[in-house]
Amino acid sequence: MTSNYCILIIGYIFGFYMAWNIGANDVANSMASAVGAKAITIRQAVFIAGILNVLGAIFIGSHVTNTIRKGIVSAEILADPQVALIGALSALLAAALWVSFATWKSLPVSTTHSIVGAMIGFGIMAGGFSVIKWGKLLAVVLSWIISPFFSVIIAFIMFKIIVRLILSKKNQFTKALNLSPYFVGITLFVIILSFLFKTPLGEKLSIETPAALAVSLILSIIFSIICKKLLSRFIKKKSTSTAETIFKRIQIGTSCYVALAQGANDVANAIGPLAVIYFIVKTGNIGATVPVPFFLLFFGGIGIACGIAMAGHRVMDTIGSKITTLTNTRGFAIDFAAATTVLVASKMGLPVSTTHATVGGVLGVGLARGIEAVNFRIIFKIMLYWILTVPAAALTSMAIFKILQLIL
Repeated sequence: MTSNYCILIIGYIFGFYMAWNIGANDVANSMASAVGAKAITIRQAVFIAGILNVLGAIFIGSHVTNTIRKGIVSAEILADPQVALIGALSALLAAALWVSFATWKSLPVSTTHSIVGAMIGFGIMAGGFSVIKWGKLLAVVLSWIISPFFSVIIAFIMFKIIVRLILSKKNQFTKALNLSPYFVGITLFVIILSFLFKTPLGEKLSIETPAALAVSLILSIIFSIICKKLLSRFIKKKSTSTAETIFKRIQIGTSCYVALAQGANDVANAIGPLAVIYFIVKTGNIGATVPVPFFLLFFGGIGIACGIAMAGHRVMDTIGSKITTLTNTRGFAIDFAAATTVLVASKMGLPVSTTHATVGGVLGVGLARGIEAVNFRIIFKIMLYWILTVPAAALTSMAIFKILQLIL
């Protein structure tokens, strides 16, 4: 029994390390465009994202986790609690090490895909290649194409609309202020729908699609009218005022949404395997789903916040300034594209990564200004790391699994 509690302590350490890496790499996506467009400073981004991720993890994060993330490995291999314990530890550490390496290189990768790769490595070691559901893995590979492609198109179109309706006009500020309810409204519609469909809270409420659409439409109209009044009151026209002045305020709101949603959805990548370890140590067996105690969600949220504070600036800098030059209108188009891509792809049952959607959005607004506006050297480097994520995490997990088998 003492050894089991030692394993639990190791699990807490690995789980916190994974949560830290999620904050350092994945969550940087939520604030990168706002920082790159100078809507907020890095210090403000760290503070806002840290708080919102903790709130998202605690109040919207799932209180039940699937034993096998994304159903990529057959559940039969978890029949032996000892194998499940070692597998969960291997997956946590392997995924965390890969994300840590990518963060050190200042490159954004998907923590979800890191966990998937690590679970594949553990599955192969525990039950052979036959326990891997290769069809599910193919869906993950497809998401490397689907997420950025959707997002490139949406960001490209949205930015072109902003140029056509606002930036090409002489009275940019007035046009932006008058059209702000529409841009805010359509964004809020996507955001509210996302919370009703994609988050564990939304799944718990189990609202049907027609009702969700109606609720989202009504709330988005109400909030967009309120937003227009607030913008009119607090932003006074000066000689230097442009459309960017309006979109600076709007963009802070969209970035906050992404941070809150990531806290809700991505905390499971760190806390899912930890909850499995906790459950086995406490009960001695394992089921298809595992309840996640409130304090574990809080623990994961704090880990994510620490990662943002200590290393979030590295990936923020890459997405926010090294791919293309960002302004507030471009940043808004990126956030809108990322949020819409994640919502639509999730609703269609397609695997999706916020990281890939955000990078796709940045590429989209860059291409809207011409191919020469995009740093393709960085883009190709990022894509290489996306492709390497699953095999790198899998191989690392296999090695760690073997070592832990010998030790424990």
